[in-house]
Amino acid sequence: MKSSLLDDVRDTLNAVGSGPDGPPGPVAVAAVRLSSGDGPIGLVQALEAVPDPRSPLGIRYALSSLVAIAVCAVISGAVTFAAVGDWLADLPEDDLAAFGLVRRPAATTLWRALIRIDSIALSQVLGDWLLRREPAPTSSNTSQGSAPGLLRPHRPVIAVDGKAVRGAAHSATGAGQDVHLLAAYDVDTGVVLAQIPVGEKGGETGAFAPLLDQAATVVPGGLAGCVIVADALHAQTAHTHTVTTHDAALLVRVKANQPTLFNQLKSLPWSDFPIGDRTRNQAHGRKETRTLKAATLTTPGGLAFPHTEQAVRITRTRTIQEKVTRETAYLIVTLPTKDALPVELNRWARQEWHIENRLHHVKDTTYREDEHRAHTGNGPAVFAVLCNTAVGFHHRDGATNIARATRRAGRKVTELLQKVI
Repeated sequence: MKSSLLDDVRDTLNAVGSGPDGPPGPVAVAAVRLSSGDGPIGLVQALEAVPDPRSPLGIRYALSSLVAIAVCAVISGAVTFAAVGDWLADLPEDDLAAFGLVRRPAATTLWRALIRIDSIALSQVLGDWLLRREPAPTSSNTSQGSAPGLLRPHRPVIAVDGKAVRGAAHSATGAGQDVHLLAAYDVDTGVVLAQIPVGEKGGETGAFAPLLDQAATVVPGGLAGCVIVADALHAQTAHTHTVTTHDAALLVRVKANQPTLFNQLKSLPWSDFPIGDRTRNQAHGRKETRTLKAATLTTPGGLAFPHTEQAVRITRTRTIQEKVTRETAYLIVTLPTKDALPVELNRWARQEWHIENRLHHVKDTTYREDEHRAHTGNGPAVFAVLCNTAVGFHHRDGATNIARATRRAGRKVTELLQKVI
């Protein structure tokens, strides 16, 4: 019997030679019947699957029509509920008919309906609708296939990260709520597959499993074969069991929040390992080199973390105006070398940042999400879903500059409606 994990690693080296809507905690996934079939469907038709929270007595406007108006308004650049109401007020009569309406709803009617919707169900339905839409051939977020030099199936990458809606907690009346949302973002398509309000930031870990359960209902075929990438907060042993249940893989960074695992990773004989992959990039006056080494464990799960197949170290060296900085990151992955080569691991680790750069940053700069003061009912979470949908729509439509695509949609409303209705 080997005395330590180091023996496992050295054996491997010798073998290969040199070379919220509620309190934090478990969150139930909304039961939503998505439209049958795999082809694209119109937005209003898709939204018929969203449960209507209103009393059936006295309903004048179909919920699907009201929500479709809000979706199109945000795609066109509306950044508040008031702006959505203005967009509705300015909508020509002919375009109003496209939503199945014969009269124009009041802005307050629209607002009262939106703040009562189940945001989890809405996210599920809109994620399904976006994935059904045919992507533009020139989209920068379509699948790139295998990594360079590899003849192997492409693994979809789903980035998981949380974000606070800061403005909701600082309303002028002092009645705001601390709204924190956990999202699962499909790196290839630019679509948010699932979003769950978790209340306080500490609730992210408890929402991880229901988030993946929700995402699995949206992705055709479920999450089998996907790689889930997340930050160090999600270096939780329970998460590996959740991911394995979905036949997916987990790639997660490890920091001092897991001291035993972190120290094990640091103590591995990294100097004995050959470089597995190295990339160099230069942009915005910055040069960056990422050097990756991967240690295959002869005893899977030999680390203080279940299902672990490889330990990974990435050294990032940055040069900015002749100032050099160096950062070392340790990660674990639940895939063996044959299914996760170093070049792929390096790419997947970088793609964890896509949810920050291509979603959260866009929502803050283009849709000014951190400035939203909405705090009534489910309003903050619902509007976040609308923003997610707008970003995903433009990505799916082939846009590389979301702000520019948003301005264009605002100028060409009839063209937009032809695409979505």
